[in-house]
Amino acid sequence: MRSKADRIRQALSFEIIGLAIVTPAGAWLFGMPVFDIGLVSLIAATVATGWNYVFNLGFDHALKWARGSTAKSLPLRVLHAISFEAGLLVLLLPVFAWWLGVGLAQAFTMELSFALFYVLYAFAFTWCYDRVFPDPDAAEAARVPA
Repeated sequence: MRSKADRIRQALSFEIIGLAIVTPAGAWLFGMPVFDIGLVSLIAATVATGWNYVFNLGFDHALKWARGSTAKSLPLRVLHAISFEAGLLVLLLPVFAWWLGVGLAQAFTMELSFALFYVLYAFAFTWCYDRVFPDPDAAEAARVPA
């Protein structure tokens, strides 16, 4: 499994790169000031960073327990990305509605747009991250014939 330092690097780099993309795109897409989208995105990124650490630790422990390895197949990567974003959507819905001064339905639509972006982004980011910084456990499992 990944070390604590590696998990922190993964979570922080994920959020910093994501913020750099989503803030100007969200402001443009929803016709809101960059400051408002940027601040709610920063709040969301802060919550998401903690959620990222907890979720990935739990997901890896579940994989290790169920399969004996943290190696992720394509279907597991899809499940990972969707599960992460669904949990985050529930956590952040009231924050979006309150900060942006919109109703829950509009906040849900806005957050669903962000979630769709982040599902695709999470899939691509974690795949790339695993290539640049291989998980020692997954690398070992790949070397051992099943």
